[in-house]
Amino acid sequence: MTEFWEQSFRDKQAMWGQEPTQAARVAAATFAAKGFKNILVPGIGYGRNAQAFLALGMQVTGIEISATALGLATQQYGTALQLYHGSVTDMPFDDKQYDGIFCHALIHLLDAPERAKLIAACYNQLVPRGLMIFTTITKASPTYGQGTLIGKDRYEQFGGVHMFFYDRETIAEAFGPYGLTGVEEITENLPFYQVTCCKTSA
Repeated sequence: MTEFWEQSFRDKQAMWGQEPTQAARVAAATFAAKGFKNILVPGIGYGRNAQAFLALGMQVTGIEISATALGLATQQYGTALQLYHGSVTDMPFDDKQYDGIFCHALIHLLDAPERAKLIAACYNQLVPRGLMIFTTITKASPTYGQGTLIGKDRYEQFGGVHMFFYDRETIAEAFGPYGLTGVEEITENLPFYQVTCCKTSA
């Protein structure tokens, strides 16, 4: 996956534009309403979603697998972001705990053990009563079932991307043990779930 995303960012640079997603804006408003200050963004890319949190006075730490994307983020935001180069499957990259974690359109790119590890790693880096918000593609997407089937509800598509498509049952199975508080259907070009979990203990 490293090679795919590195080449994609080299070829397309800021491929999704500079504006944060609506999901990031909603998450930032939710975090701000709770007085959150320290936010972790696994899969930060070139940083477009970080600005939603920065604009509301939060400190943002990001993890990104593509060195090119990190370079773009540094050009755009300078020292405003704390950035780690590596895969989210190698978390944690520090020993901090965060008030909030926002992970957009990433978890469905991982295999089953990696997805489970990411959820657990994020939960472990939350402060008590902290929130983690994930967005992920759903089986309602018109791309569900396209490409080569490589596992249950998982397909190889778009020249090598592996996509896992969630439904409410698999969301509950994956996130239920980690303080699942809400699942909302949203649209980010394609049908997505916005999944919210709250850490209930230390």
